[in-house]
Amino acid sequence: MTRQLRGRNAAPRRSAAQLSRGRAWWAVLFIGPAGLGLVVFYLWPIIRGIYLSFQDVGPFGGETFVGIDNFVEVFSEPDLGRALLNTLLYAVICLIGIPVAMIIAVLINTKGLKGRSLFRVLFFLPVVTMPVAVALVWRLLLNVDYGVLNLSLRAIGLPGVAWLSTPVVNMVVIAIVGIWMGLGTQIIIFTAGLQGIPDTLIEAAELDGAGPVRRFVSVIVPLLSPTTFLLSVLSVIASMQVFDLIFLMIDPNNPAQSQSQSLVSLFYTRGFLQHDLGAAAAIACVLLAIILVLSAIQFRLQRRWVHYE
Repeated sequence: MTRQLRGRNAAPRRSAAQLSRGRAWWAVLFIGPAGLGLVVFYLWPIIRGIYLSFQDVGPFGGETFVGIDNFVEVFSEPDLGRALLNTLLYAVICLIGIPVAMIIAVLINTKGLKGRSLFRVLFFLPVVTMPVAVALVWRLLLNVDYGVLNLSLRAIGLPGVAWLSTPVVNMVVIAIVGIWMGLGTQIIIFTAGLQGIPDTLIEAAELDGAGPVRRFVSVIVPLLSPTTFLLSVLSVIASMQVFDLIFLMIDPNNPAQSQSQSLVSLFYTRGFLQHDLGAAAAIACVLLAIILVLSAIQFRLQRRWVHYE
């Protein structure tokens, strides 16, 4: 009798195990393409780049192990330090866009404001605009001779400025353009964060006599700290990889071009123009290490200022 009961109970267990295995295979089937793309387009290039950083690659192929010679060569060049400073300057300035996006998101989501959707579309338009078009338009606006900005300065008696031909100044200008391009995405993410704040907290602060500024500083900003942390991490990672705006806005004949490179610009120069793939891979490894360190620091500091409740 006991054996019969065991046999009856064992059958459903086997069918449940088979069902679980079947679901696992379906999960593998659906996750497989994404996992394959992750390995092929992300993990393998990282592994290959680290491998090439220790190789001397010929212009027509052929690899010779040279140890850390590529890193020694890269670190001995003044271009690396200049490119690193330019990249860090760009990243720091781009962080200013986060509080700006937060303020705009709060204003757009104010109750009673008409045309919210229109404002969101207007702020999001630069995100979906091709970087080439954005760069060309801003190059025209910032032109030394006939740019709108310099014409306006001359109209009020001030001299024009070589916005894109002056080192440091051009990086600041390009960073402002980068903030303008990414503002729409940050506003959308902050809007999603605002929708997660309970209205009861805002109403309670209002009943306690807190004005709009006080409610923003004491209630909204702390509750949006997880969203702010996410955007700060994404902003630093994206800013450290800036290339397209610099490449498109600073002409190769520009006298400040050599002093306005980012780390990715230097990687492009060494790898695609000078055909030194080993040194280019070393620059890419340095950039990867810097991004990892900065991200680790951000995750470490977030324990002090990020509030999840």
